[in-house]
Amino acid sequence: MAQTKRQIESLLAEAGSHPRHRFGQNFMIDQNLVRLVADAGDINPNDCVIEVGPGTGTLTEELLERAGKLIVVEIDRDLAAMLRNRLGGNPKFQLIEGDALAGKHHLNAELLGVIQNANQPVKLVANLPYNIASPLVIEMLIAGVKLLAFTVQKEVAERIAAKPETGEYGPLTVMAQLLSRVEVLRTLPPQAFWPAPKIESSLVRLLHNNLLGENAGPFGRFMHTLFSFRRKTLRKALLQAGIDADMTLSATGIDGTLRAEEFSPQELLALFDATH
Repeated sequence: MAQTKRQIESLLAEAGSHPRHRFGQNFMIDQNLVRLVADAGDINPNDCVIEVGPGTGTLTEELLERAGKLIVVEIDRDLAAMLRNRLGGNPKFQLIEGDALAGKHHLNAELLGVIQNANQPVKLVANLPYNIASPLVIEMLIAGVKLLAFTVQKEVAERIAAKPETGEYGPLTVMAQLLSRVEVLRTLPPQAFWPAPKIESSLVRLLHNNLLGENAGPFGRFMHTLFSFRRKTLRKALLQAGIDADMTLSATGIDGTLRAEEFSPQELLALFDATH
C-alpha cells in the first residue's frame, strides 16, 4: 500500500526532515503509480534490485515484497536513518548512505561493487531524483545493469527517446539508444507526486543492450564534443575537435556538410570507430 501524503508528512516530521529541493525530492503518493513502477521492473525473487532515492520508503516496501535483494541508496542523512530503523531488520534490505554518483561520470564505489559482484540479475527500479537522473542511468547501463525502470521529468524521457533532427536529440539520446532498448511507458501528472513538480513526468524502461562495449566512456566524450558544435557542419565540428575530418569522412562515406544531430546513433558510432 502506497504511503499517503499525510503519512509521508508524518514520517518526515518524525525524521526531523522535509522535502529537500537540492536532493530533487518529490515523493510518490499515487498507489497505482507505485505498482506501475514496480511492475515495469519485471521483478522476480532472484533479482537484486537497486532503488536510488527511496525517500520515506513507499516504493521500497513494494520492492521488498518482490525482490530477492534490495539495495537502496539515500543521500539524505535523516531519511537514511529512518529507513534503517524501519527496514533494517529485513535480511533482504541493504542501505547505502550517500550519493549514487561519485562525480558526473562515476558511480558510488559501494554501489558499483554491488553491481559488479552480484551473482544474480541486477535491476534499477526507482522514482529517480530529478537532479541526477541523466548521468545516473547512463552509468548504470555502462556498469551492466540489466533493466532500468524509473520515473523522470518528461523532458528527460523525450531526450532519451528522441529521433535525429529534433531539438531533444543529443548525447544523452545517442548514449541511451546505443546502450539499451528504450521504452517510454506513460506520462504521469504532477499530482502523482508530493510536492507536485511544475512539469509532467514519465515512466521509462531501458533494457540493457550495450553496443559500445569498452568504448562507452570515450564514445560519450566524443559525443559531447561533437554536440558542443551542434550548429556547425560535421566536418567543421570534427576539425574543432582536432580530428582529421577528411580522412574520417572518407572512411565512413558520411556527408560532412550535415550536422551531428542529423545522424542516427549507429552512424555516429561508425564515425567514432573511424577515428579510433
